[in-house]
Amino acid sequence: MPTYLLSYRMPAGYVSTPETRASWTEFFGTVSTQLEDIGAPIFTRDAVGETGPQTVLGGYTMIDAASLEQAAALAGRCPLMRHGGGVEVGELTPPTG
Repeated sequence: MPTYLLSYRMPAGYVSTPETRASWTEFFGTVSTQLEDIGAPIFTRDAVGETGPQTVLGGYTMIDAASLEQAAALAGRCPLMRHGGGVEVGELTPPTG
């Protein structure tokens, strides 16, 4: 089964609260059977290229999914969707050598 990277794009003014932390815990519970790497939040960041003026990189998670469509459906449950953020989803492909 392929592994997908979920790259979280948070609204520039996003502030973590007890309520938002609870919604993240709930989200991770819904994808727990597919978690490859729960990831980590990002607190120091920089950007190269076009990354969207209204968002900042917020963290990542790696999941297993049968297809890009399934990975995107799981990402659609992310609490950032209710706070003006988004998730970029990409299939990780091992380098060929």
